[in-house]
Amino acid sequence: MGKKNTNLDEARPAAGSSTRNTPTQAPPTQAEEAGKIDINFSQGLAGFLAANNISIGFTSYQTGRLYLIGHGPEGKLALHEAVYPQAMGITGDANRIYLGTLTQIVRMENVLGPDQLANEVHDKVYVPRNMQTTGNIDIHELGIRENGKIVFVNTRHSCLCEPSVTHSFKPIWKPEFISKLAPEDRCHLNGLAMEDGEPKYVSAVCRSDVVDGWRDRRHDGGIIIDVETNEIVMDGLSMPHSPRVHAGRIWFLNSGTGELNSFVAGQKDIQTAAFLPGFLRGLAFHNNHAFVTLSKPRHGRFEGLELDTKLKEKDADAWCGIQILSLPTGDVAQWLRFDGAITELFDVCVLPGVKNPITLGPQSKEIQDFLTIEQPDW
Repeated sequence: MGKKNTNLDEARPAAGSSTRNTPTQAPPTQAEEAGKIDINFSQGLAGFLAANNISIGFTSYQTGRLYLIGHGPEGKLALHEAVYPQAMGITGDANRIYLGTLTQIVRMENVLGPDQLANEVHDKVYVPRNMQTTGNIDIHELGIRENGKIVFVNTRHSCLCEPSVTHSFKPIWKPEFISKLAPEDRCHLNGLAMEDGEPKYVSAVCRSDVVDGWRDRRHDGGIIIDVETNEIVMDGLSMPHSPRVHAGRIWFLNSGTGELNSFVAGQKDIQTAAFLPGFLRGLAFHNNHAFVTLSKPRHGRFEGLELDTKLKEKDADAWCGIQILSLPTGDVAQWLRFDGAITELFDVCVLPGVKNPITLGPQSKEIQDFLTIEQPDW
């Protein structure tokens, strides 16, 4: 069977060795109005994605964008962006993407079959098919349970939640030191590690049980908690984010020091895989590589940390972008960097088996007439 083509009439190439796809969307954000965004990347990034048969999805709540990066025709890097207000946690695969936004959890479905292409180049088109409204609860990271239900970090209420059919959310777990569910962001619960289809570890900036208490504990109050046992398995950290279970170790981003670290469950010996020049949030793995998102430290909240000292020692400026590390060596294998109006990213996920994906934002002009029909039973 030959490949079928679906015309979205939206792709437009940019100069250079990349293809940038920006549909007609909502009005520009304040960041975009303040100045342009420049994108640079390592020469081998497109080839790396092609060789590993993957694409990357990542988010920026600052610009309200979901970004998808794949490899297009003639070996060029393909970048697609879509508007999702305060885009935060992301997880997905070749068939589906879940995204946390300012007030909703969005489920996007790939509507193309195995032999279909859109605009002759895109092998996946992720269309928002369900938008579960939660209200502004500061959704951070999220995961998919073995039973298919979504679990997400409700940072504002310091707990893990599931979506509710009738309410904003259903709490399923909170740290033992949190005395009540209140919209006070007491400990800045932020990261979620899934293991065998269940929530296993979470990260928090501290153990505070008072409103906004985490801001006074940024230097060394950070903890990682075992959700099953409520045990604090690691402490003394500086603004930890994005715990993950990979290759028999617990990995996390010690954001206040700019380090990718790991340890073995039941042990307190932390190993540092690499220092990265930025405030780190967002971690994913694929084979022997780690994918990390970097941000420039925000004035006030993220300043005055050890990260500042390390950047000065290395005579380096903080990055906004993605660095892909080789785990055996700790070296940067590939990278992508933003300069200009965008200074902060949040989460990242790897999409295996995806070459050149796009998504239609819920406010995009294209989605109004982009209709697909599921095969009827008759």
